[in-house]
Order: sequence, then C-alpha cells, then structure tokens
Amino acid sequence: MAYTITLIPGDGIGPEVAAAAVRVLSATGLQFEWETQHAGLQALATHGSALPEAVLTSIRRNKVALKGPTETPVGSGHRSINVALRKELDLYANVRPVETLHGVKSRYDGVDLIIVRENTEDLYSGLEHVVVPGVVESIKIITEKASTRIARYAFEYARTHGRKRVTAVHKANIMKLSDGLFLDCARGVAKDYPEIRYDEIIVDNCCMQLVLDPTRFDMLLLENLYGDIVSDLCAGFIGGLGMAPGANIGEYGAIFEAVHGSAPDIAGKNMANPIALVLSAAMMLDHLGEHAAADRVRGGVDAVLKGGTKLTRDLGGKAGTTEIAEAIAAAM
Repeated sequence: MAYTITLIPGDGIGPEVAAAAVRVLSATGLQFEWETQHAGLQALATHGSALPEAVLTSIRRNKVALKGPTETPVGSGHRSINVALRKELDLYANVRPVETLHGVKSRYDGVDLIIVRENTEDLYSGLEHVVVPGVVESIKIITEKASTRIARYAFEYARTHGRKRVTAVHKANIMKLSDGLFLDCARGVAKDYPEIRYDEIIVDNCCMQLVLDPTRFDMLLLENLYGDIVSDLCAGFIGGLGMAPGANIGEYGAIFEAVHGSAPDIAGKNMANPIALVLSAAMMLDHLGEHAAADRVRGGVDAVLKGGTKLTRDLGGKAGTTEIAEAIAAAM
C-alpha cells in the first residue's frame, strides 16, 4: 500500500529538514507518494498568497500532511500559516509529546509528558480592533463545543495510550467566565473516565511546578494561548524545540510538523537539526496505523543520539542535516 501525503517544505531550513524526514521515512520500507505544496513566504512570492487554496485542497484530499516550519512576520504582514491551517481545516487538537531523549543534555531526567492544546479559538481567533487611538482590544473566545471536544480528545488519548492523569491548566481565578467555562467542560468530560485521575492547576503555578519537577505531571490539557506557551516551556526540558515533535489533528485530517522556527540565518547551510520533524513523522506513522515503522524511526533517532558521532551543532556535534538523516536511516 502506498500512502499519499501532502508535503509542505516551508521556509528557511524547512526544505532541508523536510528532505531529511522524507529520507528517514524511505528507510521504513513503506511506500509514500509525496504531493508537494508550498505555503509561507515562498508561496507568497510565487502565488501571491502565503496559503494558496491548492494547499488546503491537497490536505483535504489526502487527509495527512507533513510540514516544515513557515515564517510568520512579527507585528505585520500575513497571518500565521499554522493558525490559518488549523482554522481552515478544523485541526482542533495540538498534541505535543515531551519525552527525555538519550544523549541530549538536559537538567531533567525521566520527563514523559503529553500536552494537549485546544487549537481553534481563544485569543488566537484574531479578533482585534482599535477602540480609540492608543487602545486596542483583543477578544478571547472560549466555547462549550470546543472546550468539550478538546477535553474528550485528551481523555480518549489517555485511555488509549495508558495514561493515568489529566491536569487542566487555567486562569479561572481571574477569567471566571471564559476559563470557568473551559473547566466546567473538562469536569463534565472527566466524569465519563473514572479510571483516569483528573485535577486542575492555575497556569502560573503550573509553570513553576513544571520547572521544579516536570516528572510530576502526566498529561496537560490547555486552552490555545496557555498551551502555546507551556508546550514551548516543556520543550526546554528535552533539549529545545529542535527535539520536539508536534501534531495538529482534526476529525477529517492531520498535519504533523516541527514546532521550531524557520531559522533563516542557517538556511541552505546544511546545519539544521531535523530530529523534531523526523519525530513528527514518526507520530504521522502512528496516526496511519504503522506503529512498527514509527518505533523503528524513534529507535533510529535514539541510536544516533546514543552514538554521539553524527550530531548537529546544536547537539554538540559537527554533522550536517543530511549526515544525521543518513545516520538515522542506517540505524533503522
């Protein structure tokens, strides 16, 4: 069986790490047909749109996409491609595993977290306007539908993956209506999963507790903004964003992507670390039901990290993007 996958190389180092991930996937022995589509700055220059309709059409048809990082201008310019994709395709669940990797320097050992973040609303709805000159209002949207849906996703994930505890992260002591609704929905869903422990923590306390000891948590359930911040914080426990895979999943499709930036300063220099996208590709294999192949990819990454001789500069080595990809493929 051949899988047809939409491939979005992205900007900056995106094409390099995407090529590395494709190389590793080829070593699984599975058959892939890659439908390449461009989004981001390259698409804007070529097609006049940072997110051409052809990209959405391709993902809707194939149901699965592998995506490199795309560049988002700060304070001006086009809207985040990631936010736009999640909204357009209703990819409501952002899933970020955070697990200690052998051979990667970190202050923490034994980290094994799953972060589940609501992906479609909150302050990321982009509803902003100028009230009067010098005063801007941003509207935070929290709905019962989205909150219940993401809570159920988290508990179903916990049940199917043998997780024992889901912690809802909030600021309901201040935002009593919006975050209060989120908690009400999570509590309601939790009643359907009596075998899974449910608790709650205020987001600022959560950040402190994570830094003190991230191993005290199992799964974190968060709204969009809190999830964005906390998931990047947690990536620091395992060596940074270059080691952190991610998935955006909806009822009718899924996009698997590295969550780091496009790093234009090292683009084209064969210096980028592709492991985050390679591990995202492993998540994609699990999503496709190819669990043995996914384990082989993760095993290849683990072997290379343990070996320590084919590492990129951010990991303390001198290998290039293509070298570490070949090393992972060979270890498989």
